[in-house]
Amino acid sequence: MTQLSPAGIRSSTLDVPGAKLYYEAQGAGPVLLMIPGGPADAGIFAALAGHLAGRFTVVRFDPRGNSRSVLDDPAEEQEMDRHGEDAARLLAVFGEKPAFVLGSSGGAQIGLNLAARHPERVDVLVAHEPPCIHLLPNAEEHREFAGEIYETYLASGANAAMQKFLAVTGLGAGSKPGNAVPPPPGLRESFARMQGNLDYFFAHGFRPISLFVPDVATLRSGKPRIVIGVGETSAGQIAHRTALALSERLGIAPVVFPGGHGGYNDLPAGFAEELKAALGGAP
Repeated sequence: MTQLSPAGIRSSTLDVPGAKLYYEAQGAGPVLLMIPGGPADAGIFAALAGHLAGRFTVVRFDPRGNSRSVLDDPAEEQEMDRHGEDAARLLAVFGEKPAFVLGSSGGAQIGLNLAARHPERVDVLVAHEPPCIHLLPNAEEHREFAGEIYETYLASGANAAMQKFLAVTGLGAGSKPGNAVPPPPGLRESFARMQGNLDYFFAHGFRPISLFVPDVATLRSGKPRIVIGVGETSAGQIAHRTALALSERLGIAPVVFPGGHGGYNDLPAGFAEELKAALGGAP
């Protein structure tokens, strides 16, 4: 059953194999699907969605296993193909016309899977800092880091694993600009839910997401159009470097977005303007 919030956000669920996906939609116009990464959920894009709902039907969802998207089997290992299928099924709810898609971090990995396996569902994909570490020159070293983070989780729990994760990826130092906006209530609620997702993320999601290798040969076809985004202030961080490596393999120039790895939260107005330009000014 679809529910309508006072802010005009429509929420519902979709039954998919092995899970029930929670999603939200707001605004009107062409569909813009937003895919969060890691342990995040739909709320992570709350601020950005508010800047885009005047032009798009903005669809946000909790990936399976996160927050309100409940698994039939709580111990299910994440699979990128299954994430991609989930996104394709969700887009089908909103019609057959190809949609615009934004994926950030691990959500960008899901978007790349979706675009390669279901190109008919995607018009333009903006993949913002996908952490595809296999594309780095020192990929073996980073694969070892991924294993170390998993072992840290098993030995010391999610909080210790998160601290190691932040240190290894370069996200722990923080790159939030001084004029970043305060988080809206929806984002604060999302951060609280994310804490409850950390165990599942480190136990079943971190390695499949970070070790996923995009199908570069298929993605080079030009259909759908792929845009690789990097943060203005995230240079040197692993996800920034992997995004540059992917853009080089695709033969396209990266697009610089305001802020860092989470620029859609830090500077949502500027990020929204850059996103609209990257989508071709649509509509």
